[in-house]
Amino acid sequence: MEKKTIIVPHDFTPVAENALNHAINTAKRTGAEILLLHVVAKEKAVGEAEEKLKAVVEQHKQEIKITSFIRVGNIFDDIGDFASENHAELIFMGTHGQTGWQHITGSHALKVITHSTVPFIVVQEKPIKETGYDDIVVPLDLNKETKQKLAYVANIATYFKSRVHVITPDESDEFLRHQVKANIQFAVRFFHERGIDVTTKVVPTSGFDKEVVKHAVSLDADLIAIMNLNRNNMLGVITANHEQYILTNDAQIPTLIVNPVAGKYGSSVLFS
Repeated sequence: MEKKTIIVPHDFTPVAENALNHAINTAKRTGAEILLLHVVAKEKAVGEAEEKLKAVVEQHKQEIKITSFIRVGNIFDDIGDFASENHAELIFMGTHGQTGWQHITGSHALKVITHSTVPFIVVQEKPIKETGYDDIVVPLDLNKETKQKLAYVANIATYFKSRVHVITPDESDEFLRHQVKANIQFAVRFFHERGIDVTTKVVPTSGFDKEVVKHAVSLDADLIAIMNLNRNNMLGVITANHEQYILTNDAQIPTLIVNPVAGKYGSSVLFS
């Protein structure tokens, strides 16, 4: 098997260091290699950045092998391009919330993610537990693409022996309610077939993003898994604003966010 690769963009802030700690915990379990990336705007900034990256690598060299890289460009293009060039499985990135002067805010994070084909785990300041991701909350709406994240969640849940908690919006329309029920059954079967414990919960459609975070808090969850459906849609209740709300949630629960893969049926081969 090819070696797994994890990318960590690092801007020398505490939250970027926290993202690296999440990545190290994951890499130890999966046998992945970590590539540390810093992006500078101009060539003259490379020297100083190299010294700082060297210090970060030195700090963690007893735990795991980390290779550092510098790109001249901008975070919106270069993080995704770098991950694609290195066939990365996952990108761990820190975000500083929706406001502030720091490099990667909530809205910036969404822009970076949208450019990439690789899934992200976006973290804030909350450190990863020693046991990793014990409980993962998985919102499912009626977008067919929403099922694509189940495979990523299953992989993570297998490595961390996680419990998965599926949450869906209640629908008043009988046809849509039937679709929601079918999605729940699909998800439960999908996880059970892989030996993963799963619970389900139906919550009001109104304020679904807030219901998701509230449910995650009640479970003391370690990860929320969403799709990046950064466009208007008729049947989805997770929109770009909702995505940003979940990415920068006040409980600081990390978010796995997956870009949909376009195919003949608008979804991955696995679920089409």
